[in-house]
Amino acid sequence: MSETETRCAPAPGRTILRVSGADRISFLQGLVTNDVSRLGQEGIMYAALLSPQGKFLADFFLVAQDEAVLVDVDEGLADDLTKRLSLYRLRSKVSIEPVDMSVTRGIGPAPDGALPDPRHPDMGWRLYGEALEQGEPIDWDARRVAALVPETGAELVVGESFILEHGFGRLSGVDFRKGCYVGQEVTARMHHKTELRKGLVRVRVDGPADPGSAITTDDGKPAGTLHTRAGDLALAWLRHDRAKRPLRAGDALVQWDQD
Repeated sequence: MSETETRCAPAPGRTILRVSGADRISFLQGLVTNDVSRLGQEGIMYAALLSPQGKFLADFFLVAQDEAVLVDVDEGLADDLTKRLSLYRLRSKVSIEPVDMSVTRGIGPAPDGALPDPRHPDMGWRLYGEALEQGEPIDWDARRVAALVPETGAELVVGESFILEHGFGRLSGVDFRKGCYVGQEVTARMHHKTELRKGLVRVRVDGPADPGSAITTDDGKPAGTLHTRAGDLALAWLRHDRAKRPLRAGDALVQWDQD
């Protein structure tokens, strides 16, 4: 089926938090990685909350809605994110509460009110408030692998990952011109390096190898970890200095796909 036809289904495993109150924009602006002051113009943006040490805690979409901001987050991170946001609330005039709202994601012609996924054009669109299902199922993992888009619980690890090593600059998930936010100092230092020495890449895999497999050089030196796989392509976290030589994940051959 071509992308001239709409294909969509409710997104599984998502929780919607509603942040309301007079200080909602300034409150989020001081915490998350993107420039929330632009949300009114853009309608939707991708962002993350980091630890003070600059490590990943949660990623989410921020969606403008009347007198509130919706936070579209993985359900496994929702409780912790709510607690962390509440701790930072202090005297800010904001309220944070979960709401019962459907999220539909799809590709092809979008229905009225749908918003483009800000991470990559191939990730389609998202619609809030209506559960729609149409057309054949979409292989979202294959799309993520092709577009180099990480996912919580697969490539993004709470308390360990650094967002720039996982492409948040390319995915419009961080703004380097905004003011301070939690973890900003570490992120800014990484940004101003001449180049990252390790991070998420797309690889070609020839042979059997499961996500989570260690990637090594031919002489056995650790080089990274294989993550989401779609056919002969996969996402992998690699040390770049060891990625230009032959690599293996178990019995499979692995090659950095730089096309």
